[in-house]
Amino acid sequence: MTAGTSIGVFGGSFDPIHNGHIRAAEAVFNALELDRLIFVPAGNQWQKNASATAEQRLQMVELALAEHPEFEVSAIDVSRGGATYTADTLAELAAQNPGAKLFFILGTDALAGIESWNRADEVLDLAQFVVITRPGSDLVVPDLARGRVWELEIDALDLSSTEFREKYASGGNFADLVPASVLLYIKENQLYKDSK
Repeated sequence: MTAGTSIGVFGGSFDPIHNGHIRAAEAVFNALELDRLIFVPAGNQWQKNASATAEQRLQMVELALAEHPEFEVSAIDVSRGGATYTADTLAELAAQNPGAKLFFILGTDALAGIESWNRADEVLDLAQFVVITRPGSDLVVPDLARGRVWELEIDALDLSSTEFREKYASGGNFADLVPASVLLYIKENQLYKDSK
């Protein structure tokens, strides 16, 4: 690993990963001219309950990224055990990639709650935060993160995993919302049938 390598870190539940995630990753990868971009599905999230297991969410990300060789997936959060904290994730990635500059990619909702994160100050020191916004949205930066966040406005698919789960459970139109391989996995494993 050469010094000066730039690595995007895209963490999240990915419950499931959807086309909006992939479009956002592509936009960040190109806008920041990153050397690498790593998706890191969360393991045991202490602030959120997932519908699919950590292993299922990891498998769905692997399936989705099979068509995107420019991206990588890391199982460090799923393999670690215990609660998933972003501080641990970024510290481990920094140790694995000495000299690299880490860019932590997140959405406005995640940024809004950063002051409640475990070791939030440490997290902000470990990586440059890049918050994804949509045209016309008003970004509110919590005091703790003020001056420590880059905003990247992208015209990505306006979709959340929650929205997909609700559409899927109700039999709505969802085929274009997730990669075909992920949709097949969801059907084969009978996921999200009871999402409310």
